[in-house]
Order: sequence, then C-alpha cells, then structure tokens
Amino acid sequence: MKKILLSILILSSLILSCGGNAKNNDMQVVKVGFAGESDYQIWNPIVEKLAEEGIKVELVSFSDYTIPNQALNDGEIDLNAFQHYAYFNDEVSNKGYDLTAIADTYISAMNIYSTNITDVSQVKNGDKVAIPNDPSNGGRALKVLQAAGLIKVRPEAGDTPSVSDIIENPLNLNIVEMDAGAIYGVLPDVACAVINGNYAIDFGLNPGSDYIFKDDPSIYSGKSFVNLIAARTKDKDNELYKKVVAAYQSDIVEKVYNENFLGSYLPAWK
Repeated sequence: MKKILLSILILSSLILSCGGNAKNNDMQVVKVGFAGESDYQIWNPIVEKLAEEGIKVELVSFSDYTIPNQALNDGEIDLNAFQHYAYFNDEVSNKGYDLTAIADTYISAMNIYSTNITDVSQVKNGDKVAIPNDPSNGGRALKVLQAAGLIKVRPEAGDTPSVSDIIENPLNLNIVEMDAGAIYGVLPDVACAVINGNYAIDFGLNPGSDYIFKDDPSIYSGKSFVNLIAARTKDKDNELYKKVVAAYQSDIVEKVYNENFLGSYLPAWK
C-alpha cells in the first residue's frame, strides 16, 4: 500500500530511575491512532502511566476519519480510538476490515453551531446547513437537525438516515454535505452547521456554551454513537492491549474529560 501521510507525534515514555523499572530496549511498544489534535490531551497521561509499567505508547494523529481503520487493518498501527460504533460498523461492513471493538470510551456531543445566528429559530427559508458527508456522522447530524425541529426523517432509517430519508423540510434547507474536519471553515457561509465534538474543540469552540442547539443522547437508540478502541480481530484478546484499555478507562481520563473537554465527553465504560 502506498505510504499514508501521517502527522505523527511519538511521545517519549516516562521512565523512572529507581530499581525495577524497564529500560528503553525492554519497552513494549503500542502504536495508537486517532483523529483530532485535541485527543493528545486524553492520551498524554495514559502514555505516562503506561511508561511506568514498561509500555511505550506511540501516538499517531490522522488528518481525517477515512484513514485510521485502513492503517489499523494494514498493521501500520496497533489500536485506534477515534470513532463510534456506527462509523466503525459501517467501515468494517463496507470495506471488509478484520477489526474488532475491544473497549468503550466516551460519547461526544454533536451540537449545532453558527456565526450568523444565535438560535435555530432564526434559520430562514432556503438557508444552507452543513453536515458531515460520511454515512454515520451525516446520519447523526440529520437526527440532531430533526431534534432541533428543522427537518423530519423516516423513522425506519434509525440513527443513521441519509439526506434521501428526509420526509419533511419545511424551510427548504440546502443540506451541504462535506468532510467533517472542514465544516468549521464554512461557518461564515452557512446559516449553521453540525460539528463533531473533537473538531469543535480543535477550532476553539466551547461545546458547553457556543452551540445554538445542544445534542441530547436521548434522541439515539443503542450505543451507535459511543466511541471505542479498536484492534485487529486476531489481537482482540492481547494482554498488552488490555493494559492500554485499563489505563484509558480510569479516573485520570475521566478527569481530563471534565476539565479539558468542557463536559462534552462522557465516560461510556461506567
């Protein structure tokens, strides 16, 4: 496979000088991929914690959602943590990846934001509304727009409807589908946009206060939009990866959610 261009930051492991700690050449290495620079805040304390156990975590940041599963499937990384179950299941089904979810992480609010209006009631006839263009995030965005009273979608479409499932659009809104990471850049040109939580934070938005409509987990069924840690299926019971999961599903990460992510991330492992 043609080498994938990555933005990679390998964080040096914290190795204490007292007796019994692992030496550099004894460190076990786990490469973890994610999308969105803000996730470094989650993984930095995990890196430090695991280094004390002789495990070196190398963090690999991808520029968009389309690459991390391919990189994991192809063996370029060992784990990834960037997606919810709806997106993961769609990727595995449509692309034939041999991957398995090994842990739940969080659910992230997917709010509606705007630089042109202050309330969804101000959306006008014919306005443009931007949403992600991938099936799962785009479907979730439509559910948010429905919860905001802007459209209605077919009930049988579940939590991942498509634009073709819109059955009521009283304002004749122009739904603009585009890459999730690029939506923030078009905010001045649209009435409003539905933005993934990690990208909102990356671009300086406060998910706890800057929205014009706040996402509500109660509008979804099951755990389609719970985020996860994925591994290659053959490695799903790997004891080393279980240690990574244990370090992630800890009080230290929950503290990061609360303090660094403004309450937009809620632990899903409890």
